[in-house]
Amino acid sequence: MQNIDRLILRLGEITLKGKNRSRFEKTISEHVRAVLRPYPKAHVRREYGRMYVETGGESVEALIQVLKNVFGIMDIIPVKQTLPQLDDIIAAAIELIGEQHIDQLTTFKVSVKRVWKEFPHSSQEMNHLVGSPVLRAYPLLKVDVRQPQIELRVEIRDGAAYIYSELIPAVGGFPRGSNGKAMLLLSGGIDSPVAGWQSMRRGLEVECIHFHSYPFTSERAKEKVVDLTRVLAGYAGVVKLHVVPFTEIQTAFTTTGQDNLMITLMRRAMLRIATKIAEQQKGLALITGESLGQVASQTLSSMNAIERATELPILRPLVMTGKDEIIQIAKEIGTYDLSILPYEDCCTLFIPKSPTTNPNLRIIEKVESFLELEPMIERAVEQTEVLTIEAGSPLQLASTAINEDWF
Repeated sequence: MQNIDRLILRLGEITLKGKNRSRFEKTISEHVRAVLRPYPKAHVRREYGRMYVETGGESVEALIQVLKNVFGIMDIIPVKQTLPQLDDIIAAAIELIGEQHIDQLTTFKVSVKRVWKEFPHSSQEMNHLVGSPVLRAYPLLKVDVRQPQIELRVEIRDGAAYIYSELIPAVGGFPRGSNGKAMLLLSGGIDSPVAGWQSMRRGLEVECIHFHSYPFTSERAKEKVVDLTRVLAGYAGVVKLHVVPFTEIQTAFTTTGQDNLMITLMRRAMLRIATKIAEQQKGLALITGESLGQVASQTLSSMNAIERATELPILRPLVMTGKDEIIQIAKEIGTYDLSILPYEDCCTLFIPKSPTTNPNLRIIEKVESFLELEPMIERAVEQTEVLTIEAGSPLQLASTAINEDWF
């Protein structure tokens, strides 16, 4: 992108948010400034309904790559800026089209938006005044106003005109943290990181909770979850990861003689622990990666029995999403290759041969009453390790020495 010195950031759904709009724009602006910190020459300027990034000589491609992941930005537009004068606009338009190296017949149209009404030519007049010299400069261009291959856009404002032909889609959604905080139950699988990303895209601040069953699960399994959290932090800037020791509770369930209820009992205990951590961290909901019918614990009956263990709302962004679509999103957001690494997490341990798909809540509660569950849950919460993962930060794991030969 030669000679591009400015990017326009178009904002998405927040334009519908009335009195909250200014607050949302401020949040996006702060997020943009944070992700551009490694590019000190870039300068951010905010206007009502959009933002401008002056590149200052920084790589345009690099800036676009990081800005595409900022929640709340709908499109990124690389523009040429010039004075709002006819000759300058025409010169910039010819230069911009020239950078596309047209070597075959290409359809084209000009769309002018005259925001500054003092400009002496109307939008309709400008379509012809700009289009004619561009056509003369590039004989392989042919006008098609319905489905052009190139749409040359000109926006004329007081003090500046912007010329561009490309809109680069960004992640969209709501600005980070604008809809409150929730706790994501993060396993090492494919689904829960996608659920976390979708929740962040809807404006939730997300803190992750991972259940670790050392020595049944390895340090590598924990590293994998840290890396998944780091990918999510790449979108949010920073994400907290709570690593809960789950071994005591999990082994206690193996003594109940109710193998077919193992998964249900584990899930209910996880929700109880997550609820306590949410209360500590002022989280207002729990997020899971459940997808209806995918496994035994994700039937409607199972989800109903499991969610009775908490009074917090449970958000299930993927509940009606198919596995193929989840995998596609995981690949797009960069979590898939990590999720398929073959390290077991606690959810894959002690899986019964025939887990129930229709658990009876009365029986579950009776089984739980035979265990001293609450003290174990309290201990798990107290012993939870909290890691703060920043985007691009090096791996910082606990120094506990573990013999990987055990696994």
